[in-house]
Amino acid sequence: MSDTTVRVRLMLLVVFGITSVAVWFLPNAPLELSFFQTHSPYLQVHFLDVGQGDAALIETPSGKQVLIDGGPDSTVLSRLSAKMGFFDRSIDVVVGTHPDKDHIGGLIDVLKRYTVSKILTTENKGDTGTSQMYNKLKKAEGAEVVYVRRGQKIILDASTTMKILFPDSDPTNMESNMSSIVLQLTYGSSTFMFTGDSPKNIEEYLVSIDGDALRSNVLKLGHHGSRTSSSEKYIDTVKPQFAIVSAGKNNKYGHPHVEVTDMLFNKRIPILETSKEGTITMLSDGKTVWKE
Repeated sequence: MSDTTVRVRLMLLVVFGITSVAVWFLPNAPLELSFFQTHSPYLQVHFLDVGQGDAALIETPSGKQVLIDGGPDSTVLSRLSAKMGFFDRSIDVVVGTHPDKDHIGGLIDVLKRYTVSKILTTENKGDTGTSQMYNKLKKAEGAEVVYVRRGQKIILDASTTMKILFPDSDPTNMESNMSSIVLQLTYGSSTFMFTGDSPKNIEEYLVSIDGDALRSNVLKLGHHGSRTSSSEKYIDTVKPQFAIVSAGKNNKYGHPHVEVTDMLFNKRIPILETSKEGTITMLSDGKTVWKE
C-alpha cells in the first residue's frame, strides 16, 4: 500500500470521526445539519423557521452570506447549519433590524459561534437584558459596526446590493418597531423587501417618497403578518409576487392576522408561512424568482 493511499484513508477516517462525533453530540444533526456547504448558481434567500420571530439568510452565487435578524433563541443555529454547512463558521453581514428579542435574541448565539465581518444596526438600543447582551457582543465581535441611514448601499458582489430605506434619521428615541431597518435586496432585476416590524405609518411614509421603486418580487411582511403592518397602500405599491410570514405555529398573538391574509388572498398574492412550511427558500436567477 503506497504512502499516498495511507494518507487518503487516514484523512477519510478523520472526517468520518468528526462527523460521527458531531452527530452523537447534536441529536438533531441527521435532520438539521448539512456538514458541507453547497454553492448554488442562484441567489438564495432562506426565511428560516425560528418560531415566533424573524431570521433570513441570504446567499449570493459568489458565496457572500447575510443574516437578517436571528429569531428569539438558539434555534437559528441549527437552521443556519442546515443551509450553510456545519463547518462554515463565518458570516459576511449580520443585520439586527431592531432590538426586540424575537429579532435579536438568536443573534447573541450567532455572534458567539460565528465570525462576523460587518454588523448593520441603529442607535435604538432597547433596555432589556437581551438587547444589552447583544450590544455587548457587538462591541466584542471585532466586526465593522455600521449605524445605517436611508440611502446607504451595501454592495455584496457585482450583481447583488442591499439598499437602506429606513431609518432616515437617528431613531434613538423611537418606539422599537418604528425604528426597524427597512432594506431592499436587489439581484439583477429581482428584488426582495425586508421590513422588520415596521408599522403602517412607516410603510406609507416610504410609499410617499419612494413610490414604484418599492416594487419587489418578494415581501417579508412586517411584524409577522400583524394588522399593525401591511397597509393596503403599501401592498399595492410593492406588488409582491410572494408574501412571506415569519411566525410561530399557534402563536399567542394570532399572527398572521386574518385582516392581512384576507387582503392578500383577495389580491391573489400567495402567502408562504414558516409556521406551516418550515424554512422557506426563494431562488432567483436575476430575472425571475421562484420557491425552491
